[in-house]
Amino acid sequence: AARASGQDIWAIAKHYTDAFKANLKALNIADPTRFPLATDHVDAMVAFGEAIAARHCYRLDDGLYFDTTTVPDYGRLARSSDDVGESRIDEVAGKRHPADFAIWRTSAPDENRQMEWDSPWGRGAPGWHLECSVMSRQYLGDRFDIHTGGIDHREIHHPNEIAQNQAMSGTADTGAQLWMHNNFLVDRAGKMSKSSGEFLRLQALIDRGFHPLAYRLMCLQAHYRSELEFSWDNLGAAQTRLKRLVQTIATLRDRPATPASASPLPYRERLEAAVSDDLATPRALPILDEMLADKRISPPDRIDALIDYDTVLGLGLQTLTREDLRVRPASAAIDEATIAARLADRRDARAAKDFARSDAIRDELAAAGVDVMDGDPIGWDWRPVV
Repeated sequence: AARASGQDIWAIAKHYTDAFKANLKALNIADPTRFPLATDHVDAMVAFGEAIAARHCYRLDDGLYFDTTTVPDYGRLARSSDDVGESRIDEVAGKRHPADFAIWRTSAPDENRQMEWDSPWGRGAPGWHLECSVMSRQYLGDRFDIHTGGIDHREIHHPNEIAQNQAMSGTADTGAQLWMHNNFLVDRAGKMSKSSGEFLRLQALIDRGFHPLAYRLMCLQAHYRSELEFSWDNLGAAQTRLKRLVQTIATLRDRPATPASASPLPYRERLEAAVSDDLATPRALPILDEMLADKRISPPDRIDALIDYDTVLGLGLQTLTREDLRVRPASAAIDEATIAARLADRRDARAAKDFARSDAIRDELAAAGVDVMDGDPIGWDWRPVV
């Protein structure tokens, strides 16, 4: 990317880091306590490599390699114990075993890299597994509770991380105690891929008029260990479901307190049971719908119980409004203030039975990318055309 754009590689890294953090915020993902950068920990990575090199590593011309036979039960996390068929792993002449991996990659004499550092094995860069072991040990210790990652890391990256941890600690009981791998977001239509250049980005959804939290809800509707099929229809259905939730909550807030014949406590307990069962969020969502619709519970009590659900699901339901969910597509040629004014004009026209004028305003709005939702069952005045 740096070569293609003529920019400094550190500027490219900052650009994507900033974009990633902005996406996290848009998706209502809580900030971590720390956000350590691998490039700030290279000295510690070199020290880690030096500490395990004598017993667990060997040198090749292009760097320092980890001998996977020097730790017990290598690859137990994965379904296989070698890298056959794993496209991320290049064949390297001189490796003792197919699964051995680089601790340090020495830069080739004719290679000009903007990110490289000195080490006992020559100037170069750390292997991509090393940063995880070093930073997790520094900030979480030799033993910590949960390690997450994509399912594609289960076969190679995470087994290699475990092997490094075993080598450093001298024991198999080290690193994360629980590994949780999320499955893929898949596009069966085949329109989104890196090769086509149309890979899915959060901004692409926003540009089509979808709120980021509609995407979050779509994800919550599938179990994290199951594949999730992406389609614009599925995303649209999630946005409609989110709108229904927002509308229901707004209606409850407007209702006075009523004598209650039931408590929201059983719903809280069912929520706890669902998310405690391997984060079964698809089971938690219908429980939320049931709780909000349970007329035996006073409206203020239902709103109070919503806090527990929102803490777990992170959909922003305590503050999200109808207006928030009206995301204008990038192609829209009209702003929300103008939309509101034209809708007011249309209501006046309809009240005066001037249906020709009413239809003309509707057609004008449609041409500008606004779908007027007459008779919408959830009471939405309009939506962006996507």
